[in-house]
Amino acid sequence: MYRKIIINAVEHETRVALLEDGNIAELFIERGDASDIAGNIYKGRVQRVLPGMQAAFVDIGLQQAAFLYVNDVIGGNYSEIENFLIKRNGDEKDALDIDADGSFSPLIRRERHIEELITEGQEIMVQAAKAPMGSKGARLTTHISLPGRLLVLMPTSEHIGISRRIEDEAERHRLKEIIGSIREDNFGYIVRTAAEGAQKEKLEYEMGFLKNLWESIQKKYSTAPAFSLLHKEVAVSLRAVRDLLVDEAEKLIIDSRLGYESILNFLDTFKPSLKDSVELYEGLEPIFDGYNLEGDISRALKRKVWLKSGGYIVIEHTEALVAIDVNTGRYVGKHNLEETILKTNLEAVKEIAYQIRLRDIGGIIIIDFIDMEKKLNQEKVFNALSKLLKKDRSKTHVLPISELGLIQMTRKRTRQPLTRILCEPCFYCDGEGYLISRQSICYNIFREILRESHDMMGVKISLRVNPEIADLLHGEESQVIVELERIIGKQIVIYPASQLHMEEFDIFEIYKE
Repeated sequence: MYRKIIINAVEHETRVALLEDGNIAELFIERGDASDIAGNIYKGRVQRVLPGMQAAFVDIGLQQAAFLYVNDVIGGNYSEIENFLIKRNGDEKDALDIDADGSFSPLIRRERHIEELITEGQEIMVQAAKAPMGSKGARLTTHISLPGRLLVLMPTSEHIGISRRIEDEAERHRLKEIIGSIREDNFGYIVRTAAEGAQKEKLEYEMGFLKNLWESIQKKYSTAPAFSLLHKEVAVSLRAVRDLLVDEAEKLIIDSRLGYESILNFLDTFKPSLKDSVELYEGLEPIFDGYNLEGDISRALKRKVWLKSGGYIVIEHTEALVAIDVNTGRYVGKHNLEETILKTNLEAVKEIAYQIRLRDIGGIIIIDFIDMEKKLNQEKVFNALSKLLKKDRSKTHVLPISELGLIQMTRKRTRQPLTRILCEPCFYCDGEGYLISRQSICYNIFREILRESHDMMGVKISLRVNPEIADLLHGEESQVIVELERIIGKQIVIYPASQLHMEEFDIFEIYKE
């Protein structure tokens, strides 16, 4: 599979698209509002400690307080487990489940209480693990990690881990031996996929670079006031170079000369041999138009996505989860119902896996496939989805199809989905997705005038409504006005007002004929 990175960089926004065989697979957007804070390190102050939730709110200078859970505090479960395993058997801590981002899941947990670890008013160094999402504040951790191109430094841990993507056991052993031999401190390190085949000198150089960076952050912390940004994660274009160009893509094309030079300078430090893979786009039309990406992005914002066969999927975001529904739509098949359903479900699987990556949907995802009677067909759909999700760089966990025909899965979430970045709630319906029907609005008007008529002293009533409601009250729903005039004994004069929302109306009294 041929992969390339397309970057559209302007002063107010940078968009990075990862293309796989010409199709956009992932999209990253960074805007001047600095909403994506994941990876940033702050000096914050503990606002409130909540024993009932085993968490704390920390002020890091954002509009909304950030959230710190007990397991993410130094001295909590992770460090205690690691100390326990080291004392019992120094090699046994290698059994910990290491993730590519440096986090790990202990095999044994010892309960600790948040009030034992931090206090209100305490100044604390934290790193943003997740950016704010909707009404939820940022998720913080005190387990700092500093990613480089080859290594991730974890100054609050002692563990040495190897990326799971390095599958050769001999290479994993070689890399672990090198890190163990050149490490002069008790810091933890994760060896990234890009380090496969790397020589000792390269690893030693990057280790020194990350250690110097950590020392610089510590010095800033000692002198900086609370609510200070100590370290900012590199810009999205440079993250694309660090995390994608080395491991995922063969070429990077950017339309900004300033960004192009910045990337070349970045590569001079980390990987000069990759400079030939970077190209400056100088075409006349916008770069995303030149690669036909805008249409795919617009499609990724729609609730309904059509399949080539005529079927479609519907993607609904709720507070707790994302629900995806599969429907046959216009597709009627050729032979029998079970075959039609299987074909629609398999086609939907490809689109669902694609949309999950492109929209960056995270958290709990429930997929409602069309019911299949044959167990074999259910397994085909499940296996197809599992295979496609292996391409996803975000960690996913998928359960087999349930008796209700549902697939339940989770996907690691670190930032807002595409729809939250590019969209906002509808000001007409306040994000509900529905308007009150025109007929219901007419009946609401009936009740409101009836309610207020007892206090009205005028000889007539003036009703200002949206033009579409005015047409309805003069036409199909004219009996509403006739009945009102009979009950209250006053004439009602209807005035269309185009500036009014469909659901809005104004009622005035007229005192003179």
